[in-house]
Amino acid sequence: MHAQLERHQVWIYLLAVLAGLGFGAGSPDAAALLDVSVWPLLALLLFATFTQIPLVRLRGAACDTRFITALCLGNFLILPLLVGSVLLILPLEPAVRLGILLVLLVPCTDWFISFTHLGRGDAARAVAVTPLILLLQLAALPFYLWLFLGDVVVDPVVVRPLLTALVLLIGLPLLLAVLLQRRIAGGGSGQVLLSTLALFPVPLLALVVFSIAASQSPAVLGMLGTLWLPALLFAAFAVAGVFLGKLLARAFRLPAEPGRTLAFSFATRNSFVVLPLALALPAGWEAAALVIVLQSLVELLAMSLFVRWVPRRLIRSAGTARRSHGP
Repeated sequence: MHAQLERHQVWIYLLAVLAGLGFGAGSPDAAALLDVSVWPLLALLLFATFTQIPLVRLRGAACDTRFITALCLGNFLILPLLVGSVLLILPLEPAVRLGILLVLLVPCTDWFISFTHLGRGDAARAVAVTPLILLLQLAALPFYLWLFLGDVVVDPVVVRPLLTALVLLIGLPLLLAVLLQRRIAGGGSGQVLLSTLALFPVPLLALVVFSIAASQSPAVLGMLGTLWLPALLFAAFAVAGVFLGKLLARAFRLPAEPGRTLAFSFATRNSFVVLPLALALPAGWEAAALVIVLQSLVELLAMSLFVRWVPRRLIRSAGTARRSHGP
């Protein structure tokens, strides 16, 4: 069941968005009530997701120093500088700019593992590094936002809701997930609960994007003419991510499988982990959340292509490359 949900998640989310927009356009008063459901759904979604990340294995994540160095260099230096530089020249309103930064500055810690597996990367390495990636991005995100937005993120009107969402919707679920994993690792019961929670992320995220699309339907329909530029940026980012994976794999002399893992890490972002931060923003900043939902859809469509193209064409195994060239 879990594998089936992950295999078809692109279409599940796309249908959820379209259904939400249709519901919001047809019943705007009823759709507006869905706003109250987004926060508890997100809290449960993040808790379910964090329970699947081996947070109690953080020490083992730093064993392969070349791989870890390449991963951190790409995710926390090269890509942030690239994104910040591009945004300097694009004519975007502050809310859209904030949404783009929120989502593109945080590497993925969930379906990146699934795409790594489907794209013939090293899924074991992907699982091992996810706790490290998660902690580093939570520490680095405030600095990046200050660096690229300056006065916007120092404004108390923006800072207070961001901090509230960070503590209640990210910090609390993260803490509960760590406690559950520690109990199971110590021989306590809860393995069945952990396996059951693995089924939650896809349907919960579908409900979240349905609720957002429905409750924000007028804003989405009003922004259709301006969303094309962020959509192009997100598509270009995904392509740049996989090529950066190939370049750094070659620079650090990594085999094909770890190289593909880098490519999928660089091309995928933690969209629904930062979504609560965007939803907590005051009136006038609704576009930030819409941009994040858009990024997740563009990314999923790109990954549905990359899981075949990356191992077959971009980062091929040595034996495959030799066979393709012939004697």
